[in-house]
Amino acid sequence: MGVNIEELDELVVNETIALWREAELTRPWNDPVEDFRRAVRGTTSTVLGVLEAGRVVGSVMVGVDGHRGWVYYLAVDTHHRRQGLGTALMHAAESWLAQHDAPKVQLMVRATNLGVVAFYENLGYENADTIVLSRWLPGTS
Repeated sequence: MGVNIEELDELVVNETIALWREAELTRPWNDPVEDFRRAVRGTTSTVLGVLEAGRVVGSVMVGVDGHRGWVYYLAVDTHHRRQGLGTALMHAAESWLAQHDAPKVQLMVRATNLGVVAFYENLGYENADTIVLSRWLPGTS
């Protein structure tokens, strides 16, 4: 599928966040606007997107932590699903990470979103049998 995927900028932050909300990827304890801004302002991260008639119809946040690449917020507009956009965005994310010397790609799937696991497995991803622990750092929330 010939899809034009580009790095997004802050001009489309609101509609990108609306897409993430439509896909039920946001959580009240994470500020998605700050997540987006941190990614596009950083040197080791970005948000890639597909625009159609100037509107964001798909996006993925990608970053490298110096050890591994990470993928977050993969979302495709409801009316554009099952057309290969998610796969194209994942390939673009992997390409971006390879260009930034990430030897491995990782992503997390929420336990409430297990329906997408087959999508990732079809792309060659496998369960890493890992438990993710987290903690908020003082003064950063």
